[in-house]
Amino acid sequence: MTQTFVPDPSAETAEIPPCRRPSNPHQQPLRHLLIGSPKAVQGTIHTLHVLGYAEVGEWSRLIPTTNPGEVVSILVRRVRLQE
Repeated sequence: MTQTFVPDPSAETAEIPPCRRPSNPHQQPLRHLLIGSPKAVQGTIHTLHVLGYAEVGEWSRLIPTTNPGEVVSILVRRVRLQE
């Protein structure tokens, strides 16, 4: 069963800032989304930190979804495109 992320109008939500045009045309923004239980999302954020991929503070705060017990966190990174 596929479920989509649809914010509850009565719930507190965070706006995702638009990705700015990169100053380097060979770099593009890439958004990473973690969706799951708070424990699973926080655990994955910490694992990615230990692996040296992203600092914990680079991720958004945990944002509740419309599914009970489920949150989402977002990380925006710039990736270099191969020519």
